[in-house]
Amino acid sequence: MRLNINLATQPYEDAREFWSRWGLAVGLLAVLTIALLGWTTRNWMAAGRDRQNITQLQQLISGRDRERTQAQTFLERAANRSTRDQSQFLNGLIRRKSFSWTLVFEDLERVMPANLHVVSLRPEFSGQNEMFLDMKVAGDNRSAAVELVHRMEGSAHFQNAQLMEEHEASEGAVLASVVATYIPPDAKRSGN
Repeated sequence: MRLNINLATQPYEDAREFWSRWGLAVGLLAVLTIALLGWTTRNWMAAGRDRQNITQLQQLISGRDRERTQAQTFLERAANRSTRDQSQFLNGLIRRKSFSWTLVFEDLERVMPANLHVVSLRPEFSGQNEMFLDMKVAGDNRSAAVELVHRMEGSAHFQNAQLMEEHEASEGAVLASVVATYIPPDAKRSGN
């Protein structure tokens, strides 16, 4: 009489069959994990460099702000006020003198619809040395003024164009007010 006795505590498993089935998948997952860890490490190091650059730029900005505050304080002294006011007045005159009517009208000619014409044009300078043009235009209908605003938005020399007000003049003609920021061609070349 023959007895089959199994003395092993765990049943027999074929490891070769396991690795043949799952080995390729485990290997691909390992390669993917290593690639993701490398990519994450590289991005983390790049973010560290970006944080250092941001810190340096913030320090530079705060240094320039301190210099500006010191210069403003110096100019606010009673002894320096007259010089500051005279300097601002002369700089304003120079800005106004450097305004080129020819360039403005050439740029306006490029964007002006055929059935619209300029009635008045007034340049104004802001505190940040931006030039605003306040124009009164007249045309046959409202759509011409709207078309002018759309063309100005697409132009390299006009920004933030807005149709401020409009009203009908005699016999169906429309008088409109358009405001836009003007960027002269030389300002674009210098990178301002």
